[in-house]
Amino acid sequence: MVIGYRTVPLLSRTALARVGVPALAVCLAASAVVSIVALLGGFGGPARSPAAGSWAVPSAAGPAGSGSAVPGSAAPSATASPSPSAGASHPAPAPPPPASCGDSAAPAGWTLMWDPQASRDGLGAFEGVEDDRAGSDPGVKHIYVQGNDYRFDMPMNERDTSTDRQRNEVKGMHAGGQNLTLGLGETWRLDWSLYIPDSLDATNRFTHIMQLKMPGDGSAPILTMDLSVQGGVPKIQLKIFDGGTVIGSTNLAPLQNSWLCTSVTFTIGDAPNGSVSWLLSAGGRTLVNSTKTGVDTWLQDRVRPKWGIYRSVQDTSGSLHPCYLLVSNMKAFKKVS
Repeated sequence: MVIGYRTVPLLSRTALARVGVPALAVCLAASAVVSIVALLGGFGGPARSPAAGSWAVPSAAGPAGSGSAVPGSAAPSATASPSPSAGASHPAPAPPPPASCGDSAAPAGWTLMWDPQASRDGLGAFEGVEDDRAGSDPGVKHIYVQGNDYRFDMPMNERDTSTDRQRNEVKGMHAGGQNLTLGLGETWRLDWSLYIPDSLDATNRFTHIMQLKMPGDGSAPILTMDLSVQGGVPKIQLKIFDGGTVIGSTNLAPLQNSWLCTSVTFTIGDAPNGSVSWLLSAGGRTLVNSTKTGVDTWLQDRVRPKWGIYRSVQDTSGSLHPCYLLVSNMKAFKKVS
């Protein structure tokens, strides 16, 4: 036989028999080994479950069989759980928040006014949702339900209507078919759990993760919960916006990547009739327990809380990253007059 330009002699039938029988035996043995390995789960060993803490982006339809409601629970809102875009970045979810965060029932002298469950009420628990209201990151849901938590994602490219800042927030409280109104002279207490990952850092401009405001565009906040750098140290603090009176403050870094319990109690009034108390704890340990009286907690019309991420992009400390915030165990109590 001629292959290319070289002549290759063919093996005789006798030689072929000598070579073929041992070769056939080797092939049969190799096939048996491959079959056994395949039965045992392949060359990488048995199939493994995902590592603890790993998480896959859910499909729009959810897991197989997820269409049935949990027995005894209310049907989810039609806007309950918008699926995040498949192209978005979604780190592994945090462990569930501690069930002991806040009171499960109204304490004496208070009325429970709002007690949403994210998995049941979805975003219908709020008066409104401000998810990329300028449309700078189209096709992506940044505020959605994850498990029984509310999740706020913030990519680096998103901009608000004022392009020097970013905003993904929910506003107000919706219960019993109506929006709750917080009025002059009333005392309210807001409880919630929050999870601040290490990607959500304090900055040397403003980063708010909760606000009290008067509804309407252009109004300044009444009160803010901030992640800010103070004297070179990252802090979480609660302050009166006008005048900058700090209700309380503590170092942020030891609290990141863990669930915190927070409670803000405030009497609504012009100074000196306003007051604010802040309780912050983690793992049963009190971190902040502070009260300021004689402060201004009223502008006009009504007061409305907001939760989420609202931050300047003009930070110069290198602390801006793609990040997220988790909020859960939300409750609102009104003091009995």
